[in-house]
Amino acid sequence: MRLTTQECVKFIPSSRDLHRCIPVCQVCQNLIRCCCGRLIGEHSWQESSPPISLYPGPGQDVEEDWSIELHTKASPTNAYGIVDFEDTATRVCRAKFVRVAVDSKPEALLQLMLREWQMERPKLLLTVQGGSENFTLPPKVKQAFSKGLMTAAVSTGAWILTDGINTGVSKYVGEAVKTFGGHDLRKRNTVGITPWGVIDNNTDLIGRDVFRPYQPLGNPLSKRACLNGFHSHFLLVDDGTLGKHGCQQGLRRKLEKHIQLQKIHPRLNQGVPVVCVVVEGGPAMVSTVLDYVSSVPPVPVFVFEGSGRAADLLAFLHKQTANDRQLDADIKEDFHVRIEGVFGVERTEASQLYNLLLQCMDHRQSITIFDSESEDHMTPDAAILTATLKGTRASPAEQLSMALAWDRADIAQKDVLVPGQHWQAGSMEQAMLDALVMDRVSFVKLLIDNGMTMSRFLTVDRLEELYNTGQTHRFLHHLVEDVKQTSLPLGYRLSIIDMGLVIEYLIGGAYRSTYTRKHFRAAHSRLQDKRRGLIPNSSRGKSLQDLHFFRTAQPYRPKVEITTTPVLDDTPLLVPFNFNDLFVWAVLQQRQQMALFLWQHGEEALARAAVACKLYRSMALEARQSSMDDIISERFKSYSLEFGQLAVDVLDCAFRQNEQMAMKLLTSEMEAWSHFTCLQMAVSSCHRPFVSHSCTQTLLTDLWTGPLNMRKNSFLKIILSLLLPPAILLLEFKSKAEMCHVPQSHEAMLFGLDSVKSLPDAERETVSSVTVHCVSWIKKLYEFYTAPVVKFWFHTMSYLAFLMLFSYVILVKMGDQPSVQEWIVIAYILSTAVEKTREVLMSAPRKLSQKLKVWFSEYWNVSDFIAILLFLAGLVMRLHANPYQTAGRISYCLDIIFWFVRVMDLLAVNQHAGPYLTMITKMTSNMFFIVVMMAIVLLSFGVSRKAILSPDEEPSWSLARDVVFQPYWMIYGEVYQSEIDVCDDGHPCPPASFLTPFLQAVYMFFQYIIMVNVLIAFFNNIYFDMASTSNKLWKYNRYRYIMTYQERPWLPPPLILLSHMTLTLSKRREPLDLVSADRKKLHEFEEKCVEAHFHEKSDGLHSSQINRIRATAERAEEMCLMIGEVTEKVNFIQDSLSDLDSQLGQLQDLSALAVDTLTLLSASDSLHQEEARLAQCRPIAASQHILPHSWTLPHRSGAEWDGLNVRRMMAKSCKSTPPSLLKGYTLVASRRASQDCHAGARGSRGGRQGRTEEGEEGHKEVLTRNNLMRLAHTIPFTPVSIMGNVFVCIYSLEEVPSHVDPESNTVSSWSSRGLSALLQPLFSEEGSLDGGLRRGCRVLCTWAEQDVLRPGLVYIVKAFRAEVVRTWQRYFHGSTALQLCLREIQQHRAAQKMMTVFNQVKPEDMQHSPRFLDVLLVFWHSNGQWLTIERNMSGDFRKYNNNTGEEIDPCCSLEEMLLAFSHWTYEYSCRELLVLDIQGVGEELTDPTVIMADSQRGEMLFGPDNLGDAAISGFLQKHSCGACCRRLGLTDLRKCSDSCKNSREAEPTAGKEEQEDDDTEM
Repeated sequence: MRLTTQECVKFIPSSRDLHRCIPVCQVCQNLIRCCCGRLIGEHSWQESSPPISLYPGPGQDVEEDWSIELHTKASPTNAYGIVDFEDTATRVCRAKFVRVAVDSKPEALLQLMLREWQMERPKLLLTVQGGSENFTLPPKVKQAFSKGLMTAAVSTGAWILTDGINTGVSKYVGEAVKTFGGHDLRKRNTVGITPWGVIDNNTDLIGRDVFRPYQPLGNPLSKRACLNGFHSHFLLVDDGTLGKHGCQQGLRRKLEKHIQLQKIHPRLNQGVPVVCVVVEGGPAMVSTVLDYVSSVPPVPVFVFEGSGRAADLLAFLHKQTANDRQLDADIKEDFHVRIEGVFGVERTEASQLYNLLLQCMDHRQSITIFDSESEDHMTPDAAILTATLKGTRASPAEQLSMALAWDRADIAQKDVLVPGQHWQAGSMEQAMLDALVMDRVSFVKLLIDNGMTMSRFLTVDRLEELYNTGQTHRFLHHLVEDVKQTSLPLGYRLSIIDMGLVIEYLIGGAYRSTYTRKHFRAAHSRLQDKRRGLIPNSSRGKSLQDLHFFRTAQPYRPKVEITTTPVLDDTPLLVPFNFNDLFVWAVLQQRQQMALFLWQHGEEALARAAVACKLYRSMALEARQSSMDDIISERFKSYSLEFGQLAVDVLDCAFRQNEQMAMKLLTSEMEAWSHFTCLQMAVSSCHRPFVSHSCTQTLLTDLWTGPLNMRKNSFLKIILSLLLPPAILLLEFKSKAEMCHVPQSHEAMLFGLDSVKSLPDAERETVSSVTVHCVSWIKKLYEFYTAPVVKFWFHTMSYLAFLMLFSYVILVKMGDQPSVQEWIVIAYILSTAVEKTREVLMSAPRKLSQKLKVWFSEYWNVSDFIAILLFLAGLVMRLHANPYQTAGRISYCLDIIFWFVRVMDLLAVNQHAGPYLTMITKMTSNMFFIVVMMAIVLLSFGVSRKAILSPDEEPSWSLARDVVFQPYWMIYGEVYQSEIDVCDDGHPCPPASFLTPFLQAVYMFFQYIIMVNVLIAFFNNIYFDMASTSNKLWKYNRYRYIMTYQERPWLPPPLILLSHMTLTLSKRREPLDLVSADRKKLHEFEEKCVEAHFHEKSDGLHSSQINRIRATAERAEEMCLMIGEVTEKVNFIQDSLSDLDSQLGQLQDLSALAVDTLTLLSASDSLHQEEARLAQCRPIAASQHILPHSWTLPHRSGAEWDGLNVRRMMAKSCKSTPPSLLKGYTLVASRRASQDCHAGARGSRGGRQGRTEEGEEGHKEVLTRNNLMRLAHTIPFTPVSIMGNVFVCIYSLEEVPSHVDPESNTVSSWSSRGLSALLQPLFSEEGSLDGGLRRGCRVLCTWAEQDVLRPGLVYIVKAFRAEVVRTWQRYFHGSTALQLCLREIQQHRAAQKMMTVFNQVKPEDMQHSPRFLDVLLVFWHSNGQWLTIERNMSGDFRKYNNNTGEEIDPCCSLEEMLLAFSHWTYEYSCRELLVLDIQGVGEELTDPTVIMADSQRGEMLFGPDNLGDAAISGFLQKHSCGACCRRLGLTDLRKCSDSCKNSREAEPTAGKEEQEDDDTEM
């Protein structure tokens, strides 16, 4: 695969006005471009030199046209790799790209995408066409396009083709991928086919197999485009040009056609469908749509109506020509005008586009219009897929194949599987087979719902095809090889018989598959021979089973009635295939979802769940033993647990509904599953939760007690009845109804009243009552002795007697001939051996090897086998003379150990002792490896120790004994102290004997301390692990004990031989056999339980929190869309009303102008009237100087009548002026006067005399101002926080007249209402504004109500630190921050008032007049915080003293006066207050601290920085009085600090109370 690119090799100027400069000048090189779009320097002149002159030489064609074929050359591509988009910070977006030539073969491109890029084969191709320039989509259309496109692509595995640029429709596709697409690169099959020459910064992508970062945000002034960052692959098409669009369309269309020829799926013959999605688009889009719909086969076109331009024109014409192709004349003319307006073309070109649109309508069946505003509830993705099906003109079978490949059963149900559809023969069956192979669960369900039956569909051929397809085909081959113990040849095709062997191998035990039975094998062999042509059709007759077999294999052949003579050895007819066969296939193919679906269909759901649990568990074991991946084994285990839980849930549901029917489900035999019962299958699969369920345990209890109805002290009653048989008649027995779910043996029918009731009526009357009672007694005796619990106690008592006799035999002296007791023991053991042989022969497996394998899988059977063999060996030797007799006696002694250990199995039946026995078994089986490690350590020490201590030892058995025994006994504490130092007894020391104590110490440490403790810890861990599950394990093992005594004869050895003779005359106990009616009722009950289980599961799923949240999110999304639509309508109405209001305002202005003009004309007749009018306007103009003061500060002036007269005079002079203009003019004038205080304000409209030009300009201003003021005062204004602005409320401390204290003119009072303002936080590097108590931030005022703050000025907001607020919470329990801010502003106002007095009393030669800034209270709405705000000061900020009394050395008159001000406040307040912490810029000061003595304040007066006496003392000691202090008449504080201190301490308490009252007023 070789990909190339195109490069221009000849410079042909695009301009015909050529320069004749030789050589080419610098101007030509930088201005004149080639027809390819490049300058001379941008060409690659590797094989030729650049042109010397642009003017053609002699013999050259002046009009030579540039072409790709003649003026470009192909070279291997030099740009491919991965591009990383850097601006997508929220997710990793990388795309693979390659630069290809415009004439590249589509086969090579598709091979690149599938093999190199590892893209999944497309099942649908969505080619998105539309406008390449940016345009705006309506929100609803954008939502429908984005969600529909991505849902259709993700659900079907489609590819999306776009132009790949970051403008136009490609940008909307990228946004759709971002919003609704997946994160995985391989799942985002969004391919951009982009011209190489139009890509911005395309040179950054040059390189082979590179990883290049790319910035999608290009230069807005550039004509090139950027790549969209949410595409997964890019084909960069190069035709040798630069900056020219459209070269990719031809290659894109060829690639689409080639993809259309590919198969949609390897199993399906249908090609990949292609659909064109049109959004907006220019004039060229009409030709593109015509090309798609007129191609063969046609490509469906899906148009989003409402997206604009070409899409809307197509939608309009499609609707108008629905009934008639021709348009009416008026509609046609309007449509022409619409085309001209939409595309901006001339009439001629509009007519051509109209003709193209009409040609598109000739293929209207391939065009689908989607209107997002319509009431049709079809989702966009479903509409796209429906258009794809209908637009391709495919047959129903092909449409079903496409929907099957997409796995969209909803589309198939809605558009394909409709009533009245014509289907070819076998198409539905093929679709079913494809759905099973492709694992399309929804399609299998859909086909079953539409009438597909398994008995007609499933044949031998189809079942074998299913087994030979799929990803697990290799695993099944391994299983067949394990079963057959041979290697399969390459290409071996699995047969149905092979799968039967695999099923038997996995289930194990006595299970026999239907596929491996003799009659099935024979019929299958004849069928295979017939296929090969070995058996002619007319050569021999067919048996009934063969006919049925062939009818099952070929269900749609016409039935031919053939009369045949029955064969004597004919077997029963084959059962047709059903859901069970398909269910087993799904399990063996590891298709869990398919298996779960098939499990719900058919009968015997409980049994199938148990079968699946067993199969998955066995496959997990096979995978683990075959050293496969652990993930495979874990997956099998999870599948097994899932089906096991299903079985438990169904059993629990059935047990809750009907206990008797639930237990019948457990004990009824299943013919389809080798006559197993559900309980047997669950035990075979080691499904402990199932066996431990209450229903199973109740059934086991009924099986254990049998017909006996005993609840308490059962063992005492049974033992008493065994010892005294007449007591049996006193026991209570269960009724027949209570035993209906318990399996009964056939010999039970020989006894009881049933035999009497079956007699004729005449004979029944002759039967005496005594006979009836005798039969009843016999029945009770039989039921008593055949109960498993009675058998257990009977056998246990005889076994204990046997142990006593056996112990007596080996403990006393043994004679030459066996004694009576020994003969009894011999008879007991021999009869036990006969019983074990009967168990093996009567077991379920067919072959003897399988019988022995199943029997020896039980531990106690192995123990019994060894015990019997050892006893027989001892018996043979015992019958001979010594020394064989002695050996036989020793064999007896060893054999009795096995028989005593066998007693533990009897204890396992007990509920309390059984779990402990389970723990012991678990410990014994799991300690193997630890014991092996201990043995290794033991041998390593024993061999080295013996070799050192006995270097001259001869070979003997005692040598091996000493090597093992002594180290072994050392584990238990026997250290052999005498042998530690062998030199103590005077014997010569062996060489290196000093090493043995050291080796023994190491051995004892490692073996005794480490290994033994590890073993103990291991046992302890097993104990605690088993303690929680031991009860379940005992319940699971309980089944084995009960079944053992259920099948065991009731007489114990050696009398058991009598039972063996009776068994030869009777039949064995069978599982519960039901008649057809009862079986039908049982299946119906099971189906109801399955339905109830899924109903409960669905209810729990719908009621879960996640689903509720998901449903709420979907509803919220719908509500957001509805709110968005309402908002759009409201905005449209508001815009309409605004236009209407503007037009009404213009009419009002014109009417007012007309009235004013008439008034002016009437006044021009009289000069006296004009002069009088001018005289009235002068006082108005003069009074406007006072207007701002009277309007803004009414409480400071008493001339309220002045403002009223002004308004009255203005109204009188401008009576014809509109009220909105008058109100606006007055407000503007007042604001200008209050803010700027300009002296020469403009007059009213009454002073319009003068120049005409000024009147016209004023008229225009009046019109504009009228509209603005009308909007400002008729539309309620609500401040909106935009662009980082914060909405706050401002409260100020105002000065109001005092009514309480006549001596003071005003008193401070908080404003009753807060004024709104908008503040914008500023983040600058001018320095930190934080202090010790508060933090500060600069803000910009962008708007303020009633000019409480000046817009455009910078302010500082300050907030108390959190630790300060927490400290003062003990004093202010409510709003601590608010209280602190209030006191901070109060102390600022106190310092401000004292500064005002100070400026009034200071000498006039002190030029400076310092002042404190105003501080306001702010409520921050966003976080509910209280702050203070003051104007920002720019300049050199200085601090003159602090709140501890320290001050700077003054260097100018201002600093000296400010330090003297602190001294003056102390003297002015009679040494009660002291203003410190003076700071600011020049004469503007801020943040003072008012200090008050501790005796004069309460909890806190003024701010929290009031340090009290400490601050005052510090100031008295550190203040140095200068010239300003002396000029103010202040005394030196250092000379009288002591007297000041005493006087301050002598202040009366009344002063303190008075100060507190004053503070409260403030």
